[in-house]
Amino acid sequence: MDQICVVMTVVDSRSVADVLAAAAVAGRLAACAQVGGPVDSTYWWQSRMETTREWSVQFKTAPDRVEALVAQIRGNHPYEVPEIIVNWVEVGNPDYSAWVHDQTRS
Repeated sequence: MDQICVVMTVVDSRSVADVLAAAAVAGRLAACAQVGGPVDSTYWWQSRMETTREWSVQFKTAPDRVEALVAQIRGNHPYEVPEIIVNWVEVGNPDYSAWVHDQTRS
């Protein structure tokens, strides 16, 4: 089975999440992207506790596309310090993994 990765981020508006998702898929940096939410996040920022409504984006990609995908997300993310987390999928449906690899090729 070809390994795949799930890259996750959150943003403060659905429209921004949709733009990030579409740009990654259109650029073949991700085979698909799922937008979910809203979810309320509570965190510390600039010495204050904040609660913000956010939307998550999960990108499915091939390992050799992770670096470029993370760079694209960082370059278009509205946050000063964006959450970008990469998870390596060790076990999954081999047919899905092959599809992810095929869809991230030009």
